[in-house]
Amino acid sequence: MCLFTSNAGLGPPLGNSEGIFFDAGWYATNQFALEVIFHNRMKRYECLTTNSSRASAIFVPFYAGLDVARYLWSYNTSVRDSLSLDLVRWLKSQPEWTAMGGKDHFLVAGRIAWDFRRPGEEENSWGGKLLVLPEAKNMTVLVIESSPWHSNDFAIPYPTYFHPSKDSEVFAWQDRMKQLERPWLFSFAGAQRPNQTGSIRSQLIGQCRESHRCKLLNCDLNASKCHSPSSIMKTFQSSVFCLQPPGDSYTRRSAFDSMVAGCVPVFFHPGSAYVQYLWHLPRNYTRYSVFISEDEVREGKVSIEEALSRFTEEQVRAMRDEVIRLIPRLIYADPRSRLENSGDAFDVAVEGVIERAEKLRREMLELEGFSSPLQESNSWKYFLVGSERKHEWDHFFFEKKRS
Repeated sequence: MCLFTSNAGLGPPLGNSEGIFFDAGWYATNQFALEVIFHNRMKRYECLTTNSSRASAIFVPFYAGLDVARYLWSYNTSVRDSLSLDLVRWLKSQPEWTAMGGKDHFLVAGRIAWDFRRPGEEENSWGGKLLVLPEAKNMTVLVIESSPWHSNDFAIPYPTYFHPSKDSEVFAWQDRMKQLERPWLFSFAGAQRPNQTGSIRSQLIGQCRESHRCKLLNCDLNASKCHSPSSIMKTFQSSVFCLQPPGDSYTRRSAFDSMVAGCVPVFFHPGSAYVQYLWHLPRNYTRYSVFISEDEVREGKVSIEEALSRFTEEQVRAMRDEVIRLIPRLIYADPRSRLENSGDAFDVAVEGVIERAEKLRREMLELEGFSSPLQESNSWKYFLVGSERKHEWDHFFFEKKRS
């Protein structure tokens, strides 16, 4: 990861020999580098204070993802948990912790929540246990994929390759994405998951191969191209719709790469976006995306080409315009600068954290300073999203519980 922590976490600059990017603002950013990027942005945040009694929230610059990634394979649980236990032990000893019991503290863990939610002490169980520690349950933890059953983690976008340093770079990119010719109706960039029961990727690849309107970047056969930012972004820039099925987990960095390219994402599971990025994406998901049930794909009941062909030019234009409008809040600006007029993903996340901390502070005041630990609930936190899509959430809840 050393190479990818260069340039304040953005990684090496990307060349633009193919004209896919701009000459500046584009980097080979690793999808797990978010905590480094976020920390470097926080160092330059305009509302920092050295007086903790005046702080709305307290940032904990702990690189949880980089820590646990060293030990996810072939290490015992005591090694995986060592630094997390040191962290909470230290935090509890600080006077800032005492004020709210950590409810005003937050950290960024740049991996999916499941990497930090080991349920027991079995050596063959996956991940560390940072997020199940009592102290961490009081903190707000930002991850790139959250758990729907726990109240202390919140999903924020994966880092993409685009990190502008000026508003003009954002506006110029949005204008360019509006004007592009998109010869492919839809595209898919990814590999099959033959060892994952229920994966629909093989069906999607098969449908793409059979369609003369689909662009396939098959990562089973072109692994090097799938690690090439220019190949990925070129595919997305030439497509109207981009298929975003679950992979190793429900979410994909690819969804954000495709939206930065002005491509309308097609999701097959609510857990891939709709019940994840509640601060960054509109609640009305039909404005910026298409949903096709993965059950219908798995059972051979739907043709992707036919389903996408039903949208009129006006409907497609409206969805694409919304995707392009969302670009500023889905990207992380260069940490060494800041955008003046465009709030980026960092700004949206910090605003969400502060609002949550203020809500918890008001609740404590109403209870006359009583500071009990936050209780984990068996209820599903995303039921609050909206009853209009409850049938999809019910299905997601049942499916995840069953698995």
